[in-house]
Amino acid sequence: MKKIIIPSIVCVLFASCSGGNKETNKTETVVDKNSTFDNYKNNFIEDLWKIYPAWASSQGFHKYDSVLVVPDDNQRKKELAFVKANLDSLKKYDIKCLSYNNKTDYYMIENQLNSIEWSISELKSYEWDPSEYNVSGVFAEMLNGNYDSLDVRLRNFNLRMAAIPAFYEAAKKNIKNPTVEHTQLAVDQNMGGTSVFEKDFHEALNKVHFGEHEKQMMEANAKEAVNAIKSYAGWLKKLDNKTPRSFRLGKELYTKKFEFDIQSGYTVDEIYEKALAHKKELHEKMFELADKLWSKYIDNPALPREKSPPEKPKDSLQLIRMVIDEISAKHVQPDSFQTAIEKQLPVLIDFIKKKDLIYIDPSKPLVVRREPDYMAGVAGASISAPGPYDKNGNTYYNVGSLSGWDKNKAESYLREYNHYILQILNIHEAIPGHYTQLVYSNQSPSLIKSIFGNSTMIEGWAVYTERMMLENGYDDSPEMWLMYYKWNLRSTCNTILDYSVHTKNRSKEEAMNLLINEAFQQQAEAEGKWKRVSVTQVQLCCYFTGYTEIYDFREELKKQMGDKFNLKLFHEQFLSYGSAPVKYIKDLMLKEMEQCPALKKN
Repeated sequence: MKKIIIPSIVCVLFASCSGGNKETNKTETVVDKNSTFDNYKNNFIEDLWKIYPAWASSQGFHKYDSVLVVPDDNQRKKELAFVKANLDSLKKYDIKCLSYNNKTDYYMIENQLNSIEWSISELKSYEWDPSEYNVSGVFAEMLNGNYDSLDVRLRNFNLRMAAIPAFYEAAKKNIKNPTVEHTQLAVDQNMGGTSVFEKDFHEALNKVHFGEHEKQMMEANAKEAVNAIKSYAGWLKKLDNKTPRSFRLGKELYTKKFEFDIQSGYTVDEIYEKALAHKKELHEKMFELADKLWSKYIDNPALPREKSPPEKPKDSLQLIRMVIDEISAKHVQPDSFQTAIEKQLPVLIDFIKKKDLIYIDPSKPLVVRREPDYMAGVAGASISAPGPYDKNGNTYYNVGSLSGWDKNKAESYLREYNHYILQILNIHEAIPGHYTQLVYSNQSPSLIKSIFGNSTMIEGWAVYTERMMLENGYDDSPEMWLMYYKWNLRSTCNTILDYSVHTKNRSKEEAMNLLINEAFQQQAEAEGKWKRVSVTQVQLCCYFTGYTEIYDFREELKKQMGDKFNLKLFHEQFLSYGSAPVKYIKDLMLKEMEQCPALKKN
C-alpha cells in the first residue's frame, strides 16, 4: 500500500524526565525510554497472544492456532495475573518521557488491561451471556484463510477442535441466571455454527491427501465437537432459569463500559444530550427537503393513484414519513440484493479516484459473501477484515441473506435499504468506510493501535465518510440527501436508544416509537434494532460519538488552515495512526502540525 509521507518528528520531552545534566541526560532518556518501551510492547503482545490465542488468530498471528482456551476459573486467574503484572510494568515508565506515539500506545494498553480486570471482576458477562461461548467463528476463519497450506491449517484445526467438549463444559459451569435474550442468541448462533464442522470441515478434508486413519480420527473429533455444541444448545433450552437477569446493564455498569469501550473526549451523558439535539436538527433539515419533494412524489397528477393525492399533513414528521415511503419504493428484488452491492463498489471507487479523496489500494481484495450462519442475528451487513499479521488476507463484506423470509418482511427490509440507502450502506461498510479504514489500520507502524482497534474511531470513520462523499458531489439529489439524513438519524438514534434502554428502562413499545415514528425506520429494521440493543451494550453509541468527534475535528482544522487545508491529506494522515481513539489521533495530528509546519503547507 502507498505509504503516507509525513515529515519525521523529534519528540519534545520535558526536562523532568531526568535529573543532573539536563541537556545530556534528556537525550539519553529519550532514546532509553522509547526503545525500552518498544521492547516492552513486543513482549507484551507475545504474552497477550499466549493468554488469548483465538484473538491472536483473528489478527493474523497463527503461532497458537492449535490452542483453544477453556474459559474456566483457572483461565480467569491467568488473565487477572497478566493484567496485574502489566499494570505494574507500565508504572515503570514516566509518561512524559515517551514519544507522542508511545504515549498513545501506553494509554491504550492501560485501558485494555483495566477493561479486562473490570469485565472479569465487575461486569461478569461470562455468567449471564451464554452467547459468549461460540467456537464456530474462529474455526470457520481457519478454513477460509489463505495464510498457510490447507494441510497445516487442518491439523491445527483438529488440535484446537479437540478442546471443544471441555470448552462447553466450562461454559455450563460459568453460567448463572443468564438473560433470556442472550440465551436464545446463543442457541441460534451455536446451532447455525455446527455447519462449520458438519459440512465445511468435511469438504476441506476431502481436498487433502492425509492417511485414512488420520482422516477418520479428525472426522471423529468433528462429531464430538458437534455433539458438544448441540449438547450446549440443548442444555440452554432446558435450563431451569426462574430468575433470569435483565439484559439491561444499568447506569453504573453502562457508564463504566462506555468509558472503556468508547474512550471518547465526551462523557456518556454529554453524548446522549448531543444526540438528542442532533435528532432535532436532522428533523428540521428533513422537513425542508420533504416539503419541497411533496409535489414530485405525492401531489403529482402524472402518478397513477386509486384516489386523489392526500393533503399535506400539518405534522412535520408525518409529512417526512409519507415522502420517504414513496421514495423507498425504489429498491432491488430479494434475490438480487447481494448482486446489487457487488455492482455498486466499482462505482464508488471510480468516484473517489475522480475526486481524489483518498488512496484506495487495488491490491487488497474485498470479497462480498453471504453472511455466515454463526454470525447471524446481530447485524444485517458487516466487514470481516484480516489482522495486521495477515495484511494480504481477504476482507469479507458479509451480507445478510433474505432466504426464507416471507414477502412482507422482505419488502419491509428492502424498503429500508432502498436504492439510495443501499449506496450509503456500501459507503459505510466498504468504500471508503470500514474496508478502506481497516486496510490503512493494518499499515500502521503501531501494532497496539491495530490490535486494540477503537470501535468508536472505526465506526465513526464509516459514518463520517457517508457525509463526506455527499459533500463532494456523490449523487447531490434532494432524494439522496433526504435519505442520507434518515440514515444519519439512524446513527443518532442508536445512541439515544442504547443509552435510554440500558439506563432509563425504555420499553420496547417506546423504543419502536422512536425508531419507526421519529427515525422513520421500517418495521423489520426496528425489530432488528430492538433485538440488537437487547444483546449488546454501548456498541450502538460508537457511530454517533465517533462521527461527531471526527467531523468536528476536520471542521476545526479547515477553519485554522483555510485554503491550505487538503482533504485527501487529512484523510490519509488521520488513518495513518491506525484504529486509535479519535481523541488520541487528534492530539497526535495537532502536535505534529505544531512541530512540522510543512504539514500545514501541503
